Amino acid sequence: MTSPSRRDFLATTSAVAGAAALAGPASAAKSDANDRIRVAVIGVRNRGKNHIEALAKAAEDDNVEIAAICDCHLEFAEKAADKAEELVGYRPRVEQDLRKIMDDASIDAVTIATPNHWHALATVWACEAGKDVYVEKPGTQNFDEGEKVVAAARQNSRIVQHGTQCRGSANIQEGMQKLKEGVIGRPYMARMINYKFRGKPLGKHSKRPVPKELDWDLWCGPGPLVEYSNFNFYRNNWTWDFGVGDLGNQGVHQLDMVRWGLGLDRNPDRVQAMGGNLVYPDSDIETPNTLACSYEWGNGDDKLMVTAETREGCTNVEGGMGTKYPFVDHKNAVGVIFYGTEGYMQIADYSSYRTFLGRERTPGPYAAVEGAPMMDADHVINWVKCIRSRRKEDLAAEIAEGVLSSNLCHLGNVAYRAGQTLELTGGDFSNKSSLEQYLTRDEYRAPYQMPQVI
Repeated sequence: MTSPSRRDFLATTSAVAGAAALAGPASAAKSDANDRIRVAVIGVRNRGKNHIEALAKAAEDDNVEIAAICDCHLEFAEKAADKAEELVGYRPRVEQDLRKIMDDASIDAVTIATPNHWHALATVWACEAGKDVYVEKPGTQNFDEGEKVVAAARQNSRIVQHGTQCRGSANIQEGMQKLKEGVIGRPYMARMINYKFRGKPLGKHSKRPVPKELDWDLWCGPGPLVEYSNFNFYRNNWTWDFGVGDLGNQGVHQLDMVRWGLGLDRNPDRVQAMGGNLVYPDSDIETPNTLACSYEWGNGDDKLMVTAETREGCTNVEGGMGTKYPFVDHKNAVGVIFYGTEGYMQIADYSSYRTFLGRERTPGPYAAVEGAPMMDADHVINWVKCIRSRRKEDLAAEIAEGVLSSNLCHLGNVAYRAGQTLELTGGDFSNKSSLEQYLTRDEYRAPYQMPQVI
């Protein structure tokens, strides 16, 4: 079967909410609530630790076993297994190579928190191995990978959750419902800001020997086998071979909420972007640390506009975000503002919303949680319940939604790198020939190759 066209993909994603879920292979479907779900956590240096904590909360009530911990850096894997043992009372087995996890028929599901360049390929491999997947954001590292991961999920009837955890927040769900009910009138625009003050340069390549605990070839995986350096390993998200910059690292959360709130179930019609490495020009980062993107859907009276700004240096706050309304701390101003004909709604963290009505900006309905927690456990538990029911439409962030939100990040980066306005009609680029080098990876290095046909 040939890969779906972008037009087919868009038709698929727009139908996600109403599509009927297919039952998975008998070996993986967990229709019996008493069946234990055996999960492997892949990638544990950063977000994978949160996956372990969330799975530990699901373990007792939802009969989940953390069966394995996998990381190409064995020291990280062993420490994560120690932490898991503290939380659940037994020690998961440790693997260095994720292919051993894929080959293990006793593993029902995986969570993926590797560096970004591995997200899509690991998801495809897991789906083809009959495993359900929880993959961290962004679910893809380039635009063309989106078709692959959705096709892999569909063709193999897998339950695939995307790690945009704001969709798991009951408060934000309430805010989105009120937005649809007209609490701020008719929304006409949304603005995403991502002002994360880092305070020091991200650094330069510092070549050094590969740590003995690290399989560097495996870490590079589908990307090029570059020389090991402290920058490549710890700052990989700021290189084009392995990352997507902070628009995709952080901004995908906020752009996902924009899509959710405005009901945007397809790629935009026009995208523009300008920026550069304006804050730390002496760093070896390749992705822009200052970036302003504009997206449009529709024309005339039906037009919706979204702006997205990312910056890393000293900055103002906006709408109280970064001072009065926290994003975890008060150094950063990160969030979304929906503008309507009768007011605006602000989401300034992972678990709250606030409204301000009329010209006087009178405070309206709101819901907030002390400490602004990210709803990791709720998001994972939602995934586990859908593994049992086989109802992908009940997922808080089904992979097709995650792909569309990741696409906004990729399209902003493509417009910036190509230096031109992107025009899309029915999912196809009017100027694709000049963009191809930015839409996909030049080469998936053997043996870490993305299947050509799913």
